Amino acid sequence: MRPWEKNVRKVVPYVPGEQPNETDMIKLNTNENPYPPAPKVQELLKNMDADQMRLYPDPTVGKLVGALAQHYGVKKEQVFVGVGSDDVLAMVFMTFFNSEKPILFPDITYSFYDVWADMLRIPYECQPLNEAFQIVKEDYYKENGGIIFPNPNAPTGAELPLQDVEDIVRHNPDSIVVVDEAYVDFGAQSALPLIEKYDNLLVVQTFSKSRSMAGMRIGYALGNEVLIKYLNDVKYSFNSYTMNRTSIELGVAALEDQAYFEKTVRKIQETREWTAEELKKLGFSFHPSKANFIFARHARVHAKEIFAALREAHIYVRYFNKPRIDDYLRITIGTQEEMEKFVAFLREYLK
Repeated sequence: MRPWEKNVRKVVPYVPGEQPNETDMIKLNTNENPYPPAPKVQELLKNMDADQMRLYPDPTVGKLVGALAQHYGVKKEQVFVGVGSDDVLAMVFMTFFNSEKPILFPDITYSFYDVWADMLRIPYECQPLNEAFQIVKEDYYKENGGIIFPNPNAPTGAELPLQDVEDIVRHNPDSIVVVDEAYVDFGAQSALPLIEKYDNLLVVQTFSKSRSMAGMRIGYALGNEVLIKYLNDVKYSFNSYTMNRTSIELGVAALEDQAYFEKTVRKIQETREWTAEELKKLGFSFHPSKANFIFARHARVHAKEIFAALREAHIYVRYFNKPRIDDYLRITIGTQEEMEKFVAFLREYLK
């Protein structure tokens, strides 16, 4: 080891989903929306003034913050924005999880949580999901330095009922509770109504999934004004220009096209239910999903084998070689046509 290496912050990095670039592929591995962004977004993008790109963006992201505040009926001081929900969550870890007590999150969950905790030297404890892959709310009633969990959970798609979310918040008045709602728009109930009741609750959402803008990297948190101020203090100490001009303008345009948003979300929900029925016929089992994906296992054939066969056919799904879930595939819901081709391949492969 070189002498300077002893001072390097060594971490095991998060591994994002594969990003293949093949003309004939069906990409069902990273929970992207299969439909294009809203027409207003596309129209604005075509007519943007390139000369504006030489100027720094607004560090307060005031236009987008105002649009989000209006959309959700909250004050601007209750909104924080970042470069995708990953950026928002990283700021949350840096800002609020500084206790010597361990933070708590599920053992099967978004795999960035333990990466951030390790990188920032935050102690943590994973709370096991039950056999139905559900969060056990009582596991979060103990002493802790903070709590975070997705709802619906990833990669399982399971929803924790709102009353259980509230129970966790209520039992932890001395901790910050973060509900990561990246997939909430696909059928789950949001914890947003609770932010006026509990000053220790943060709700994080994203434009990447339901608003078809993963490539623009727009995420946001809503909560008590004091929490948002603390987040902004850390953000401005880290990078004052986190959100670029294009993202700000297109984010506002996406919020203005509510009818398109509702239409595409409904199509994904309908295709999800169709896919679920077809997978059952083929011998797959899974718990109900409230996300834009299904987390499934087959009765006869191991997930790793199916994953490899699909990949050979240029159909990409997500496989996690991890304890408890190494026989499951996470299947993003694509267009109806894509899912019909996916099911047709499986029908032939599994017969």
